[in-house]
Amino acid sequence: MLLGALLIIGGYLLGSVASAVLVSHLMGLPDPRAEGSRNPGATNVLRLGGRKAAAITLAGDLLKGLLPVLLARLLGAGPAVAGAVAVAAFLGHLYPVFFGFRGGKGVATAAGALLALAPAVGVATVLLWLAIAAVFRYASLAGISAAALAPLLAWLFSYPAPIVLAVLLIAALLIWRHRSNIQRLLAGTEGRIGAGREQAQG
Repeated sequence: MLLGALLIIGGYLLGSVASAVLVSHLMGLPDPRAEGSRNPGATNVLRLGGRKAAAITLAGDLLKGLLPVLLARLLGAGPAVAGAVAVAAFLGHLYPVFFGFRGGKGVATAAGALLALAPAVGVATVLLWLAIAAVFRYASLAGISAAALAPLLAWLFSYPAPIVLAVLLIAALLIWRHRSNIQRLLAGTEGRIGAGREQAQG
């Protein structure tokens, strides 16, 4: 019980480390919370600082979802605790305690958490994101679509109920965080990848 609680708290705290803000500060870039889309994620860092800064940010966001869940697994945590750690790390990214609870949208962190929690789902959703992004050139559409299908994939791959529930919670939160992107997609005003202003994903 105590170990599970510590793992969940640790997952949230690690998730609260805002990769975009730290990378931007270390590389002398504008604060992503104040420039561009004002979203502290890899897409906004790409706009403000280029591919190298964005790649580092993306890796950091992915790892902070991946590592706490892997640690929980290595320490023998069951599906319920591992799922709770994944959700906690994701919530840390969305609402980071170290950065005034102003976080990103969670695509990379969700991908990292899913890769550790439900590897088949993680791989499938990453491939789905890449395919949709390549065809339609909307990062937001790719993230929303992959998230929407993730719970169904978790169920189809016969993961335990606590893991399916964790995937469902992460997917629902991710889609909710993209509600402004959904409005712009419906209105035809959402920016495409590599073509001007694109709402950050990370």
